Amino acid sequence: MRRLSSSTTFFYKRVFPLLWVGFVLIISGVQFWAVQHARADARSGSLFPLVLMPLFVVGVMFLLYRKLLQDLLDEVWLDGDWLVVKNRGEKIRVALRDVMNVNATTMTNPRRVTVMLRTDSRFGRNLTFMPASPRRFLSGFNPDPIANELIERVDALRGVAR
Repeated sequence: MRRLSSSTTFFYKRVFPLLWVGFVLIISGVQFWAVQHARADARSGSLFPLVLMPLFVVGVMFLLYRKLLQDLLDEVWLDGDWLVVKNRGEKIRVALRDVMNVNATTMTNPRRVTVMLRTDSRFGRNLTFMPASPRRFLSGFNPDPIANELIERVDALRGVAR
């Protein structure tokens, strides 16, 4: 078996959002503390910007998380003509013959590979993961090698079935 998904998926899905929200809370707390101490010396403006900006930043982060990270699978492995998919402690096997399409993004961070199935699986019809592709300078402009390999393997299996 060969791992197709990146080992940093856990960091992107679980750790990075906590670090981001923690960073926003720390910065907001420092600003709030500074404003409170400045109020003791002189009258200053309202606390509205101190509440609005962190809410805005957390809201944007939530939208980006929902769009780019939430649907990523934890692990995807290639086992011959099968994909072994693991997510939240559950594991399924998907035959490459059941794959209808393979799509890869190039200009997003993290990169995403989506495998569209002919029928629904326990994780849905679209299986999306971060590929374990090497990151090089200007690699965002090149097609993903893991996605290309999956496309070639699925196409070869279709050719055998004809």
